[in-house]
Amino acid sequence: MPLVRIEIIEGNTNKYKQSLIDNIHRALVDSFKIPEDDKNLRIIEIPKNDFIKESNKTDNFTIIELTIFKGRSREAKKLLYKNITAYLSESLGISPFDIIIYINEPSLENWGIAGGKPADEVDLGFDINV
Repeated sequence: MPLVRIEIIEGNTNKYKQSLIDNIHRALVDSFKIPEDDKNLRIIEIPKNDFIKESNKTDNFTIIELTIFKGRSREAKKLLYKNITAYLSESLGISPFDIIIYINEPSLENWGIAGGKPADEVDLGFDINV
């Protein structure tokens, strides 16, 4: 149940934004083995004047924040970073240097899911130890 927040400069087409969502989700499925229907992604568009970035970043600069269940291996995370940058580069022409990805990993007891239960008391239906 990764929660994904994608921050971009506003003004992109709906097709572009859908491709961002689809390709980041595909990377999660391929890298973390989450169920195909486990989608929790949102795009935050920021006005260009309010999106302050390093001078070497283009207007395709994309920040991807993932909040995930704790348990994924370093190798799975490395694969996720590789897949996200490759998929976005191939599908949208975003330079890998215009992509920043970071992960937050609160412990399962800090997730309220399934009707208000801590995630460590719920059968998640998939393995987070990949």
